[in-house]
Amino acid sequence: QLHLVESGGGLVQPGGSLRLSCAASGFGLNYYTVGWFRQAPGKEREGVSCISFYDGTAYYVDSVKGRFTISRDNAKNTVYLQMNSLKSEDTGVYYCAAAEWLTPDPSSLWDGDEYLHWGQGTQVTVPS
Repeated sequence: QLHLVESGGGLVQPGGSLRLSCAASGFGLNYYTVGWFRQAPGKEREGVSCISFYDGTAYYVDSVKGRFTISRDNAKNTVYLQMNSLKSEDTGVYYCAAAEWLTPDPSSLWDGDEYLHWGQGTQVTVPS
């Protein structure tokens, strides 16, 4: 059973940076695509970024392009989300999730139903 654990959230001022980590155990991520999702209070969950652990193909939603960078460390079985120039609208609980895609499916990038394994989430707060 694949188990995902997020860490690295916290309170940061606007313009600041955080790096989130998603550590996997129980199974290797080599044949998965790992995505980061977030959910703000009173809002629906939205996809933020995803990466193929196999070849590093990555996607971002428009609102984070140029500010967030997703990466993976094969040796550590871990995916990272470097978040720079944070804004208040980036506030939310950030979840990592894994889909059984060798490379991301462009037609289903942010479909939560495609991601079968989820972490417990980590809170990111950027005050306005």
